[in-house]
Amino acid sequence: MNGVAKPLDGVLVVALEQAVAAPLATCRLADAGARVIKLERAEGDFARGYDDVANGQSAYFAWLNRGKESLAIDIKAEEDLALLERILERADVFIQNLAVGAAARSGLGSDSLRQRYPQLITCDISGYGETGPYADMKAYDLLVQAESALVSISGPPGDYGRCGVSICDISTGLSAALAINEALMLRSKTGRGSAIRLSLFDVMAEMMAVPLLHHDYADNAPERVGLAHPSITPYGGFITKDGVTLVISIQNEREWRSLLENVMHRADLIDDPRYANNRERMARRDEVDALVQSAFSALDRVEIEPLLRDARIAYGAVNDMAGLSSHPQLRRQTVSSPTGAIDVPAHPDAERKLPEAHIPAIDADGAAIRDEFS
Repeated sequence: MNGVAKPLDGVLVVALEQAVAAPLATCRLADAGARVIKLERAEGDFARGYDDVANGQSAYFAWLNRGKESLAIDIKAEEDLALLERILERADVFIQNLAVGAAARSGLGSDSLRQRYPQLITCDISGYGETGPYADMKAYDLLVQAESALVSISGPPGDYGRCGVSICDISTGLSAALAINEALMLRSKTGRGSAIRLSLFDVMAEMMAVPLLHHDYADNAPERVGLAHPSITPYGGFITKDGVTLVISIQNEREWRSLLENVMHRADLIDDPRYANNRERMARRDEVDALVQSAFSALDRVEIEPLLRDARIAYGAVNDMAGLSSHPQLRRQTVSSPTGAIDVPAHPDAERKLPEAHIPAIDADGAAIRDEFS
């Protein structure tokens, strides 16, 4: 980074990765300065073929693979496997998200690798874990959204709907990046690597803790309520006179009073016992929401937004993708690729000033890596 030290400078990550979860983890590590050698089949990570919308590159691949080196390798070929062993001798991290057992069948099982290379941190990502009745099931993002009950609490009543992004993969990739950084810290104290095993299902189950606890301890599983909140009101989307959906969030009684007085102009309801607290309002959700909607229906967006701001009411507009693309808060960074430059959302850490990174072609670094580790 133009001579400025990065947190993971000098860390070598070997990634036998595909699709989303592991590539997101290693993208974060590469952003932090790690050298990431991405191992690909001769035909490449299959995410390369999802589409070509990003200036000739797949949108997923362009997002997740900046700053990495690509090495095309056949882990079933003796010569390539020997090369990989030489790389692993010097590596700090080995991450893989192949089908359960696939890496081990090629001699790349985590326990075996750490016996041979005690310094190595291994990270295995699976769909449902490596044991149990679902261990050998394929587990793509939508399937785990369904199995983890996420779709049962998401969206409006009616037909089930998929969460609009690959939330299971994304959450697991970020969890893996965090766990790897923790393991690097532990190794700095012990000198030894450690094992990380994550599954998409486990990550989503942990994220589903609140609705699960409602079910287990109160027999009150959340219902699908669209933009509304399952246990707070008013908290959801309301439509302005000119047809814009604004989402508001009332978190406490002070905010409820401010909404009544400064936005809805219904100070007469401030002391009404029917709406005295969230518990009472939830018992009359339809009634409360109708009152709020009536106030929103009387004003255009440009009229009601200043009222919400002045009243210190949390709100946001429901944007489409054009709205996100032109959003005044959206930060971007440029990545280069064999087919041209691509603008992607910037690293979430606003203090992380990343240089222009490159998306590698298949085996773009193969010859150099083979020579280095010969």
